[in-house]
This record gives sequence, C-alpha cells and structure tokens, in this order.
Amino acid sequence: MNTMEESLRKFEETANRYLLELNGFELEQLRLQPSENEWSLGQMYLHLINSALYMQLRNIDNCLTQEEDSAGSLPEKTKEGQAIMERGQFPPIRIQVPPSPQYTPGQPESKEQLIEGLHTVIARMKEIMPKLEQAPVRNSMPHPRFGALNAQEWFLLIEMHYRHHLMQMDRLKQFIAGSA
Repeated sequence: MNTMEESLRKFEETANRYLLELNGFELEQLRLQPSENEWSLGQMYLHLINSALYMQLRNIDNCLTQEEDSAGSLPEKTKEGQAIMERGQFPPIRIQVPPSPQYTPGQPESKEQLIEGLHTVIARMKEIMPKLEQAPVRNSMPHPRFGALNAQEWFLLIEMHYRHHLMQMDRLKQFIAGSA
C-alpha cells in the first residue's frame, strides 16, 4: 500500500496530466459522446471532480469527525474492496454504469469549469493529507461496492480512481480524433 505522501504525489501527477490534456481540446470536442449511453470526455472530467469533492473527500471528512465510539457498526470491507486496496488499483477493465440522473454527469459549461474543479480537488487533497495521521483506522464510511473504508483508504481510492480513468480518457481522445 502506498503511503499518503506517495499517493498524493501520484495523484498530483495524474491530475496535472488531466489538466495538460485539456489544452488540446475545444469545448465542443469535450462534449462529444461516442453514443448516447457513453460519456463525453468533459462528463468524465466532471465525474472525477464531483466524485472526489462530493463523495470521497466528504467521506474522509466524515471519518475524521466521527466519534470513535460510533464507529464499528458499519459493514466490513467487501472482497472487492479488500482486493482493490491490496493491489493499489482498480482492475484494468471497463466499468459501465447504466445512465441515470443521479449518476450521469451533465456536460461541462466551460473548460474553465474543469480546470477550476481539478485545481480545487488538488488543493483539498493537499489540505486533508496531513490530517490523515490522526484519523482513527476504525472510523469508516461505506462505499457502495467496496464496503467500509477508513479515511486513509478513501484518500488512496481517489488516486486509484483518477488513474483508472486514464484508460477512458485515451479511448475518448481516439474517438474525438476520429470525429475531426
């Protein structure tokens, strides 16, 4: 398992790659979808930003502020959750979730929205990382597929999630290039 410092460094490298990649696209290209059931590159960016800010980092905050005696009643980590934490990465497979209003991100309003969002996530990761040392390992919040994750595991998950979506970004870049 990575240390929190290593994970932050890897996360910043990946997030900076996403920022650099944005330079090569116009907003219209970021909104192109391979099909009506597949996300555009811009939607993928919003997914990464929103899941980090409103799920993963929020769950880290909850783990950090949770009373220790209230912890422990949550379910255990699932086998899938254990495997991902042990490997330090998601399996290299394409994961598709059926489109839904609560899960499918909207189209980006601007490239600036994506740039600002990524910078916000980077700043929050840097801000929260030093607090992870004090986080009781018993304090956890449930993940829909991976079960109970503590603050450190949620932090590691963010880096793994951003790295996993690089495959999707490469696929979408090829689609955009073929649409030109």
